[in-house]
Amino acid sequence: MQQVLYGSVDRDQPLIRVPFTRLAVITVCLPLLGLVACIVLALLYHYNEATYTHCEVPNYLPSISAAISLTPERYIWRFSIGLHSAPRFLVAAAYLSFYRGRFSRRLTEQLLSVLTFLLALSENVGLLLLTYVSSNETYSVHKSGFVLFIGSSLFHMMCTCKLWSLIAKYSLSAEEMMSYRWKLRLFLFNGFFGLFAAYFYKRHNAHCEAGIYTFFAFCEYLVVLSNMAFHMTAYWDFGGKEVIVVTPPEGKRF
Repeated sequence: MQQVLYGSVDRDQPLIRVPFTRLAVITVCLPLLGLVACIVLALLYHYNEATYTHCEVPNYLPSISAAISLTPERYIWRFSIGLHSAPRFLVAAAYLSFYRGRFSRRLTEQLLSVLTFLLALSENVGLLLLTYVSSNETYSVHKSGFVLFIGSSLFHMMCTCKLWSLIAKYSLSAEEMMSYRWKLRLFLFNGFFGLFAAYFYKRHNAHCEAGIYTFFAFCEYLVVLSNMAFHMTAYWDFGGKEVIVVTPPEGKRF
């Protein structure tokens, strides 16, 4: 029998090749569809439980924490966030490499790039924490995850906008200018409704007025949706790029 040698041509072919735009859409759609499914199911099948608060006043929308803590909603949310988290770490690393290439000789911007990367990681960790520890299991841990997610998210968007303001200052690319403008709008939108959500939450707890928690829940939806839209701007930032998995050269195997 003739022995067939391993072909170098086959080794050079990518094992996986995915356009970055497709990866961005899938990454954002997973939590978006999961969130919509959880809220709809909570309203249809667990309305009283999902809209109940300690004030026992009329409320018409569930908070996100309430919607994702019910069954089967919690499993839908955990499944979507579990699949979505790995690409988020990959995108954070891609942005760090991108910023290092843009600011290779500027120490301040390099340090800001690293800080932005760390904030992206902590945002994702906070999301995983609040996802896998529901509010009716261990409330203090769930709350800590929520605070970590919201705080890291806001500062991550702020640092990203600062970096992109420097990129846009010297850029001639229409896509980069569009990306920066949408990042800035979504950051301001997120912060604005984040303040409203905090106001309605404190007002509800202090005065127990009917319907106030509904306004909090609605503002919370807008905060989370604007966060997803902010991350979706990677569609423009890496529009011509691909995620490729290849077999390493023979000499570089470990």
